[in-house]
Amino acid sequence: MSDITKDAAYDAVAPDDFPAMMEVERYGKRSTAFDKIISATHDHFWDPLDKKYIDYDTPFDMTKDSVLPLDQIIELQLPIADGMSHEQKIAFANESSRWFISSILHGEAGALALSASLCHILKDPGAQEYAANQTREEARHVTGFSKYVETRWGKPAPVGDTLGNLLTEMVLAPEVYKKIVGMQMLVEGLAMGAFASLYRYSNDPLLRHLCQLVMTDEAFHHKFGKIWADRTVPKLNEEERNRIEDWAATCFQTLLFNLAVPEQKKHMYAQFGMDWKVVQEQLVASRTDEKRRNAMRSSTSIFRVLIKTLLKGGIISDRTKAFYAVYVDMDELRKEGDEMVGDKIAEDGIEFLKTLNFGQKAGKHVAAE
Repeated sequence: MSDITKDAAYDAVAPDDFPAMMEVERYGKRSTAFDKIISATHDHFWDPLDKKYIDYDTPFDMTKDSVLPLDQIIELQLPIADGMSHEQKIAFANESSRWFISSILHGEAGALALSASLCHILKDPGAQEYAANQTREEARHVTGFSKYVETRWGKPAPVGDTLGNLLTEMVLAPEVYKKIVGMQMLVEGLAMGAFASLYRYSNDPLLRHLCQLVMTDEAFHHKFGKIWADRTVPKLNEEERNRIEDWAATCFQTLLFNLAVPEQKKHMYAQFGMDWKVVQEQLVASRTDEKRRNAMRSSTSIFRVLIKTLLKGGIISDRTKAFYAVYVDMDELRKEGDEMVGDKIAEDGIEFLKTLNFGQKAGKHVAAE
């Protein structure tokens, strides 16, 4: 049950089967599927510790302004926040942002570990080289967000159980499809929505710039998953396809309903004299499927981006589309082009990096083509 029909480019061995990596025939069986995204690596190089690329001394007064707008902090829209002063709301919003951005940091750490694990199991030299490139890029994301959190808050908040358990499952999974669908499509889709939202709405120019730099890499990571889907999904038999679709739907539901539940943030509420159970009661009372649908109409909704990623990857069929149709108009989503919400932001970021690195204009460059 751990294997499925796949393209040869995604053939894999057990993590401890290193002798298979020394088979002489392997070296000459390199797929060309990833050559374009590998060769483009230098186009979006950036160093998170070089002020030429990003300056963490960029000022931002955390006592007077919130990293995210107050109207985007869900708890501040509940009755429990009615008695808070403006200063308290700013403090709470920034602590909430700390939790959210720490979750992104933990996600990047998971992506780093997962990419490294792919290097151990992918037999195709081209796929292995791509995974090594992504490992390097995820490492700079961990450095970048670590530095940002350190600059604004000192240290990150602990990972929530939902995200932590899902990342652990994907990193340790023996199934290649769980690693690629889980990380390259589900988590990367979620991340692109989050980065696009932060880039558009954050009050902190440092965070906006960091997100754009990260998105120049993430657009290519998403493409690796898309290549897998294009080459694998059409070859699946019914049982295999159902297995992947059901696992993706389960992950989506887990993230949608549990990613930011109050119980996972009770340490944060305690700092402000809030009872997490009261927050949860008020949150449940305020949330309806209609409100979720309204939220997912935004192009930067993290869950809308996630659903579109699965849909364009062929991992939502007529059998499962009704599950997602509760929250988005699937026909409308299907008619949209393949361009993802973060692609234009990433393209502008690549142009910035090419000008900075090579002194030239990037010209037309589609990050995920």
